[in-house]
Amino acid sequence: MRQKVKTLSAVLSFFIIAIMMMVAYGNVTISAEYIVPENTVLDLGCFFKMSDVKRGSNVASYAKAKSVGAVSSKAKDNQKAVDVKLFGVVPVKTATLTKGQRKYVVPSGDVFGLRIYSDGLMVIAIDNVETDMGKISPAEAAGLKNGDLIKAVNKTPVEKTSDFTKAVEKSEGQSLQLQVVRGEETMALSLTPALASFDGKYKAGLWLRDSTAGIGTMTFYDPASGIFGGLGHAVCDADTTKIVPLGGGDALTAIIKGCYKGSNGTAGELCGVFGDKVIGSLAHNGTSGVYGLLSEYDKKAKALPVAMRQEVQTGPAQIISTVDNEGPQIYDIEILKINTAADANERNMTIEIKDDDLISKTGGIVQGMSGSPIIQNGYLVGAVTHVFINNSLQGYGIFAENMMKTSDSLLEMMKNNNAA
Repeated sequence: MRQKVKTLSAVLSFFIIAIMMMVAYGNVTISAEYIVPENTVLDLGCFFKMSDVKRGSNVASYAKAKSVGAVSSKAKDNQKAVDVKLFGVVPVKTATLTKGQRKYVVPSGDVFGLRIYSDGLMVIAIDNVETDMGKISPAEAAGLKNGDLIKAVNKTPVEKTSDFTKAVEKSEGQSLQLQVVRGEETMALSLTPALASFDGKYKAGLWLRDSTAGIGTMTFYDPASGIFGGLGHAVCDADTTKIVPLGGGDALTAIIKGCYKGSNGTAGELCGVFGDKVIGSLAHNGTSGVYGLLSEYDKKAKALPVAMRQEVQTGPAQIISTVDNEGPQIYDIEILKINTAADANERNMTIEIKDDDLISKTGGIVQGMSGSPIIQNGYLVGAVTHVFINNSLQGYGIFAENMMKTSDSLLEMMKNNNAA
C-alpha cells in the first residue's frame, strides 16, 4: 500500500511539473497580441485553447464570429480579448486579437547602398587635450559621454563635425552651451575648450561622427506607395554600438565585388561598392530595419502576401539574396525555431542555410545579407538579420509582420505630412 502511495505521489508530481512547464512555455511563446486577417482563424495548436473574455460590449460585438480564433468582419470593434488556457482549463495568459488587412508587397533581395546623415553629432570617443598646463579633458569635465548627440552649440544647430570644430576654435576659451540628447533625455551642458600647445588652437577633446555608410539587402517595397524596408535591424555606430539617429540619407545602387567567406568563429562579409545612382531617400532607422521611399521602381512586379507571425512555420523556406554579380537568387533554408512572443528585436526566428550553392559562395550567412527576404509557402514571412558567430550556417530572422508595422507607421506619417 505504501509503495502504491509513493508511486501515485511521484506520478502526480511529474504531472504537476509537466503542467507548470507547459504553462511557462505558453507564456514565453504565445504572443500578447495577434493580428488576424479577415477570413482566417488563429490556431495555437492542440494544447492551447482560447475563450472570449467577457468585457461588456465586446461580447455582443464578437458574438457573430465563426470561432474564438477569428475576428468577425461585422464587429464594430477591431479587437477582442481572449483567455488562453492549457487544454482549455489551466490559465496561461490573456491575448488580444486585432482584425487586420492582408498586406501585399514585392520581395526584393537586391543589395543597396546606405548613406546616413546623423540627426546631430554623435560622440564616439572622449580624449585629452595637451596644454601648457598638462592634459585636460574639456569634454569629460562638461559631462559628455560616448553615444551622446550634440544637437546645437550656443543655440545654433550643428549638422557637420566641421560646424562644431569651427565653433570651438572661435570660442577663445569661453564656455559653449551645448544641447545634448542622451537616450530619451535632452540636456544642456557647458563645455570650456582648452588651448592645445601643439598648434595653438582651442580643442574640446572629442571625436565626433556626423554620417555613416554601408551596404545591405532590401527586403521589400510597396508597389502602391514606393515605401521600402531593408536590413531587418538598425544601422548602429561602429564605435558606440548605438543606433544612428537618422537626420536624412540616401539609398543608392550597389555592386558586389566579392565575398569574405564566413566560418565558425568568423563572420564573413560581402564586399561591395556604391553605384552612381540614387534610388531613394531614407526616412527611418530603427530596431526593425531601415526604411525609405524609392524614387523609381517596378510598379507591376509580382507582390506576395505578408504572413502574420502565427502563420510562420518551422520547416523548409527560401531566401532571396544577392551575393555576386548574378543579382538576386533564391536559396534554400530551414526555419528551425519560432518565437511568436518576441517583439521587433530581430530575433523572431532561427534559420539555417541548406543550399550547397550559397554555402560554396559565402560559407553561410555573411554581413551584407541582412534584410534578405524569407519566403515560405508563397508568403513573405520575414528577413535575415544576424549570423551566429559560432555557426555561420545559422542566424536570426525578424517577422515580416514587425517590419510591416514600421512601414505602415511611415506611410501614415507621410499622409499626415501631405495633408498638413
